[in-house]
This record gives sequence, C-alpha cells and structure tokens, in this order.
Amino acid sequence: MDCKLIAFDLDGTLLDNAKRLPEENRNALCRAAERGVHIVPATGRILRGIPEELKALPFIRYYILSNGALVYDTQEEKTLYRGDISLDLALRVMDHLDTLPVIYDCYQNDVGWISQSAYEQVPVYFAREPEIRKLVDKLRIRVPDLKETLREHGEPLQKIQFYFKPEDNALRLETIAHFSEFFPEICATTSVSNNVELNSVRAGKGNGLLALCEVLGIAPADCLSFGDGTNDISLLRAAGRGVAMANAGEDVKAAADAVCESNEDCGVAREIARVLAGESIKTGDA
Repeated sequence: MDCKLIAFDLDGTLLDNAKRLPEENRNALCRAAERGVHIVPATGRILRGIPEELKALPFIRYYILSNGALVYDTQEEKTLYRGDISLDLALRVMDHLDTLPVIYDCYQNDVGWISQSAYEQVPVYFAREPEIRKLVDKLRIRVPDLKETLREHGEPLQKIQFYFKPEDNALRLETIAHFSEFFPEICATTSVSNNVELNSVRAGKGNGLLALCEVLGIAPADCLSFGDGTNDISLLRAAGRGVAMANAGEDVKAAADAVCESNEDCGVAREIARVLAGESIKTGDA
C-alpha cells in the first residue's frame, strides 16, 4: 500500500500495559515520519491526557481525540472536526445512568469532569486497573454536582464515560448491547475492561479519520490504522488497512484487515516495519 497516514489508538495499542511508549514503537513512528507519513494518535483521551513523551515528538501535529468527537491541529491550534453530544441529550443520558450501578464522568471542551461522590468511589471501581485510576485522578476536575456544573456551562459534551465494578461485567456487556435502544443518537463502545464510552453517532474515530483525510487531501485507502478496543472498530474499517492487536477482542479482530503482535510485543512497530518494507500485511492471528 502507498502509506500516507498512520492512525493509532494509545491504550492497549501503541502504549504498553504500564501506559509507557516503548522505544521500538517510538523509533518506528520516527522512521515513518521521515518518509513523509502523517502520524496521528486516535484516542479516547483528551489532549491533556496524551503522554508527554508522545506530545514531544515534533512531527505529530494532528490528533483524533475523545473517540473522534474532536479532530485538532496543534500547530494552528485549530479544531478541524467536532461530533459533540448536545447538553440536553447528555443530561438525559446521565439521568439514565443514575439508575445503574455505575459511576460516570465526562469530557467537555477538552476538560474532564466528575462529581465528588463518584470520585470517592474510584478506588472500588478501579481496584484492578491502577493505571486507569491514575488517569482519572489526573484528568478529572471534581465538582459537587456534575449535572448542575454542566447546566451552568451550557455547552455540549465530547464524551461520557461510565464504569462498572469488575464483578458486574455481564451487566456491562448487556448495557453496551442495548444502549442504542434507549438512545439511538448515541454510540456505546469500550476501551478498558470495565468501562463504557458514549459518543454522538457523528463522532467515532473512523469519522474523525475521514474528516482529517478530507482536510489533508489523502485517500482513506492510503491510511494504516491500529486498535484493540471496540471504540477502534470504526477506525479500522475507515482506513485502507486496519490492523487489530493480538490482545484485541474477537469482534475487533473480525473488523480488521490484519492482526499484528500485541501491544506488549510492540506490534505497532513491527507492522509499520513490514508496511514500510513493502511486505504484505500479516493476516490472521499474530
């Protein structure tokens, strides 16, 4: 393929399980950039949540953030695409979440918000996910009443996230499967073991990639993408070559054109090396 853009998820894909950027992956991105390939993180995180070691790479200019709710040009400090959840819809969704055994937070204008009562329960909900717990602690502003704070701001949301206790995983999967029946304007996906991520159907990493391709004048067929979660499926399908990690779920692998090594084995770097060498992308399990 004529690779002109590489888009990749972070957690479970580019980063290792300790949320670090392996040197092998970093070097692979540098080699691709030297060939003129656009290097684009495509993540559920907000810009403030991007690891500093990744933001320090001088060739990364564009970001697909909050699962495609925002496509941003850091060089011009310019928003290229938005796919927000309206405030009215977001509040109705949160009223529904109040009936479930979950805690939730949200992103609004690249800022994370969480109610104090939900924050106090984070240690219970993330007992098995210490790295995610650190991110929540770092990227969420605690407020007495989340919904009231959002009403005061009066602006749409990029993403709503809610979390189940580990023992409630069956209910989590059932909730994901049926969420669109309650809210057809919302797409429910997941990226870590106990979360659900809600975005407008106008968002999605795939829509973000297509919007960026239009700005850059690049054909989606000339894009290579990587992911491991269900929030990456649209990204894998939108790119000319979508590659799932070996650690991805079966539904993600089924949506991909190929499967590479796991995030712990620097699968992104090894796949980029194969593509840059003109080798056929590996299909099936890595």
